[in-house]
Amino acid sequence: MMLTPDQFLASQKANLETLNGLTNKAFEGVEKLVELNLQATKAALLESQSHAQALLSVRDVQELLTLQASMLQPLAEKTAAYSRHLYDIASGTSSEFSKAVEAKVAESQAQFASLVDSAAKNAPAGSDTAVAMMKSAVAAANNAFESVQKAVKQATDMAEANFNAVAANATNVAKSATAAGKKR
Repeated sequence: MMLTPDQFLASQKANLETLNGLTNKAFEGVEKLVELNLQATKAALLESQSHAQALLSVRDVQELLTLQASMLQPLAEKTAAYSRHLYDIASGTSSEFSKAVEAKVAESQAQFASLVDSAAKNAPAGSDTAVAMMKSAVAAANNAFESVQKAVKQATDMAEANFNAVAANATNVAKSATAAGKKR
């Protein structure tokens, strides 16, 4: 079963549309990243100015220690929030690419299965064993792909859970350090 020129053109058009869609998603991810970094930079500049003003008004060592302790927790929380936004951008962009790949693989699997079925219908008598082996190989390949997809999903879920745990722990450590600094 060969592709007709119209089928070939339709396939190429679909591939080009997929590529354009993925390129747009990549640019959207970059735009979000640039926007996040601009916001973080603006906030850091404003905070630096504010902290410099506060440091200039410090009268003794105890006041300096209290001021430093009070800066630690918000910094840790902002760092965790920045990391969370960064992770969300990367995860969202990666998810779009994964969906596109999965769709193309599913489409290719369906086309190949159709080709195998067509070949099986037109196969000469006595080739039942070869056709059965081919169908079995296709089923095994599909099962292997599904297993890989499940493993990637589990690894992604585990990475996200670990990321959330580390971010929460960092914030809690900063809160503890701030509380300890205020008790001095």
